[in-house]
Amino acid sequence: MIEYKKGYLSDYFQGFAAKRLTSVEVNPRRSNQHEFQGVNRLRQLLGTPAEKVQFKARFIWLDDEGNAESVESFVTWSDVRRDNPERSPEYHLYYSAESEEIVHRASEGDLLAVCRHKSGDLLIVLVPAESTVERQLAWLLDFSPEVLEARPLVQEIEGKNDRELGISTRFILDELGVETEEISPSYLELLLERFGASFPSTRIFSCFARESLKDISVNDDPDEILLAWMDHEEKLFRTLEKHIVSVRLKEGFYDEGGADVDGFIKFSLGVQNRRKSRAGLALENHLENIFQARNIRYVRGAKTEHNARPDFLFPSLDAYQEISFPDEFLSILGVKSTCKDRWRQVLSEGQRVKTKHLLTLEPGISENQTNEMRANSLQLVLPESLHDSYSREQREWLFSLKDFISHVLGLQER
Repeated sequence: MIEYKKGYLSDYFQGFAAKRLTSVEVNPRRSNQHEFQGVNRLRQLLGTPAEKVQFKARFIWLDDEGNAESVESFVTWSDVRRDNPERSPEYHLYYSAESEEIVHRASEGDLLAVCRHKSGDLLIVLVPAESTVERQLAWLLDFSPEVLEARPLVQEIEGKNDRELGISTRFILDELGVETEEISPSYLELLLERFGASFPSTRIFSCFARESLKDISVNDDPDEILLAWMDHEEKLFRTLEKHIVSVRLKEGFYDEGGADVDGFIKFSLGVQNRRKSRAGLALENHLENIFQARNIRYVRGAKTEHNARPDFLFPSLDAYQEISFPDEFLSILGVKSTCKDRWRQVLSEGQRVKTKHLLTLEPGISENQTNEMRANSLQLVLPESLHDSYSREQREWLFSLKDFISHVLGLQER
């Protein structure tokens, strides 16, 4: 087995500060000073320079509707009392006018996080309060949003505050525009030997990922092996993708008229679409392998009413179509690597099944969203290690993959 380093958040960030935004900061009718308030504690993160200092900064706004806006800019960090040596220092953080459109997307009470890259540059993130993206950002950085009600938080990313990167943390970093580096290049030779400089089908690639992770058995804990397989496949995919993209970029994009802009855009979109589509299919592939190993009866992608196709239908399409087969012995599992608002699609996939299940790898879905799922008789299923990204009340309701397997096996043994 070839060993690889999983990577940690500290490979990318030194530390962060987080606070609740005030009306003066985000409402241009209240103030137009382009300043974040209550940031004196940022000295722990940005230092105590004697002179005014500028930091390169990327501002980003994210919300649960999938809206993402960002701008490359800068911030100024300075002691406004530097000309008054008899008074204690007072540091302020100012942002440029070109950043104000991002800042003004936020409302009073929303979360501001100032993250310092290893390079020294800043990533300034603004997200709505009590949203999924807030919960996910807090989980990634390892703090509770509730602590911000009392005061701002400044925390270095190291030791117990560091987070090992996996498939779910990388989803969040992708949303933040942080490109995680592929750190297992020693697999490239194996990949090229097996597939050449092209991608096989997702099913074949998933099979290769399982085969190449030698220390994992399909009979191990299903929650752990699912994440291990997904994490490993993601690394393999990024390794092969980096090689294929690098070769294509070296060839360049030219046509008879010079630069082939349309060709470049088409290639770039193809890369992004492949990344998005293959993650969900890979998740289905690995789940199918787990179900088969446990002799669970199922059908994948069967057509029910109105041309709906549940990802997994239990125990069979024949049972579903047999009117005399009891409804309570049927199950449906939707599979989405990330949910967003797409979880509602599962609700119409099989009218005979009253309570449907949805498996996802998305951490920290907001209580508003999970309450709506419960009201619509949708049971959320996540690998057990992701449960800590949810509130205590949510965790009492969540299913692990092991829970779901027990549920289905219990029905099929009757």
